Parts: sequence; C-alpha cells; structure tokens
Amino acid sequence: MHYRVFTLLVSFLIQSALSKPAIAASSEQAGQTSFNGEVLCIPREGIYPEGSCSDLGPAGYLTRMAGMGVRFPLRSTPGFQPDPSLTYIEIRYGEVVRQNAPVYASLEDAIKKGQVLRKIDSPYSFISYTEEAVVDGKRYYMVEAGGWMTANDISRIGTPALFQGLLFHSTPANPFGWILYPVVTKRTPGFQLDDYTGRELYRYDVVNIYAVEVVDGLEWYMVRPDEWIPEKQDWQRFVGRVIPATQPPEGVENGKWIEVNLHEQTIAAYENKQLVFASLVATGIAPFWTKPGLFQIYQKFEATPMRGSFEADRSDAYYLEDVPWTMYYDQARALHGAYWHNGFGAVRSHGCVNMSVGDAHWLYDWAEVGDWVYVWDPSGETPTDPAMYGEGGA
Repeated sequence: MHYRVFTLLVSFLIQSALSKPAIAASSEQAGQTSFNGEVLCIPREGIYPEGSCSDLGPAGYLTRMAGMGVRFPLRSTPGFQPDPSLTYIEIRYGEVVRQNAPVYASLEDAIKKGQVLRKIDSPYSFISYTEEAVVDGKRYYMVEAGGWMTANDISRIGTPALFQGLLFHSTPANPFGWILYPVVTKRTPGFQLDDYTGRELYRYDVVNIYAVEVVDGLEWYMVRPDEWIPEKQDWQRFVGRVIPATQPPEGVENGKWIEVNLHEQTIAAYENKQLVFASLVATGIAPFWTKPGLFQIYQKFEATPMRGSFEADRSDAYYLEDVPWTMYYDQARALHGAYWHNGFGAVRSHGCVNMSVGDAHWLYDWAEVGDWVYVWDPSGETPTDPAMYGEGGA
C-alpha cells in the first residue's frame, strides 16, 4: 500500500514538472551571474523579446551559431555552377615530349623523315592540331597548315580540366572557398587536441567560412558548426578563399571590376557592387610574380599563341599554341584559360592569371576591353616595386 502511494506521488510530481516551464536557477543557488529571464528559451531563433527568457542550452547554441552566420538547416553557398558547355573547346591539344621535335613540311615528309620546316626547342611546349592520320600503324598530327609531327614527339591531351567556379545572384554574407587538398575537420581549432571528426573534405569541395580563429599563430576556419580546418600545414594550403568586398577599388570608374587575390589564389568579378562570379586561379611563381596594381583590359583573343623565356640558358622557355579566351591587361600578362594543367589554387605561371577553360570562357564573355583588373596580395608577400617586373608571360 505504501509503495503504491509513493509511486503515485512520484508520477504526479513528474507530470507537474513537465507541465510547467523550466525555471532557471537563481544566482544565489547556482553561484553564477543571473540571466535576464527565468524561463529557458525554446530553441528557436529570433522570436522572443529581450529578457523574456534565458538564452541557454540549445537556444544559446543556436544564438551563438547565428552570430557567426550559421542557420539551420544548413544551406550551401548561394552560388551556382556556370553552364558546363563553357568547358568544351573545339581545339585539340598535345604536349611536346621531346625537345627539338621536328615539324615536317608534309605528311609524306613526316612518314619518311624528310623536309623539316622548323623544330620546337622549348622544354615546355604544347601544340594544337587540326587533323590526325594513321599510316602503317603510326599516328601523325597536323599542327599547322601543311606542318606535321609524329606521335613519338606528341602526347595528346584529352579533356582540359572541367573545374568551374560559381555564379551569384547576390553577394554571399560569409567568405567561402574551395578545398585545395584533402583535409579532415576538427571539433576545435588547433592541433593540441586529437578531436578529428572523421569527415574529410576533398579537392574543389566548396565550403562556407563562418568564423576565423588564430591558434599558435595559424588561422583556423570554421566550415560547419564546430568543424574547423587549418589555413595550411607546413607548405600546404588547404583552402582558397573569396572574401566578398563590394566596394570598388580606388580608381575603378564604371562599377565593374575583376579582383585577383594573389595570396588566396582566387578571382572574383563584381558588377554594380555585387559579386557575380568567383573561382580559383594560378598566378605567377617567384620570381615571375603577377604584378599587383590596377589595370585595364586592352586586348582580347579567343585563342592566341604564347611563347617566352626569362633565363639566359632558356631553361624556362615555353611555347603554347592557341591559348584560349585570352584578355591582356598588363603588358604580356593576361587572364586566360590553361588547358595544360589542373593546378588551380596555387602559383605556377610566368605572371599571367591562369584559369580553367570554362572559367576563362565565362569571364571572356562577361568582360569588355576597358574593364578594370585589380591585382593585390593582402599578405604583403608579393613585391610591389615596378622595377622588379618585366613584361610578364603565360
């Protein structure tokens, strides 16, 4: 009998507790600073008058995340992929794999090793070809009108890199970026704790960056709620960021400009103070840096050859045929598509701004001669003394 009464009493007390709002402990009871309200907020964003409830527990977590720009359910970066058909290019390419490779006067000369028109002597050379032929099981390529090369000297390039950036209808509220190398997220910034989540991010994954913390001199980025990645480890950078900046650089007169961030290796296009496009690039490697400054596009080519050399022994010489979607803006420095590599997000050019073929195509269609190109390095590592720069190159 006593047990039954006790059970009923406990049940009544539990039901009474569940039927009433939770009461926050007083400051005297908890030994802590009192909160504005006594009733705990239900975990919903932005619906309570200030001081009407205590912003603790799940509600406090949502408030903290909202302060970083995180909303639930999580949304992807408000960008969308450009038309995939922009990645298509009719030109066929090949890499010259032997130095001093001959270009023969005709297909018959290529077969018989006859008359040679010229030799391609640059150690880094790529050709475009319009026809190919197979004779007695051997393949030959027409690389210019009447000029032929053998397959022994050329390695055909298949489809150029299909990577594309993002288009935008409105400027994102948060910085964002692309993963450059695979990285596993951590629950806290810093390497002190072994609290890896097990979730791996892969190259070209797009991430929002909600918060930045500096731990032991290294920046850490929060890419999801309580998931952090380092800016870099040793020499390896993990993300190329775009930090939207909708105010035009000083000197831009028409409200339309292209920003190249040398530290992040990203490009962003703005129109009417709105971000409209962003992607990864590959700019000049030392000592062939891409020169910082404000420039204007002065010439456009759907495809154009590029060649050059800066070292006395020509060890760095390059020869590139039919470079697609080229826009010159600073002497020999240009924005253009790069069909010969997929290294976007890292330095590697002779001073030009390399983009994927699809990205270069989109930018070529959008930009006009006279549009502004703003090149800068927020880290300050790229030299700004004009005396350190020549004409530049691909």
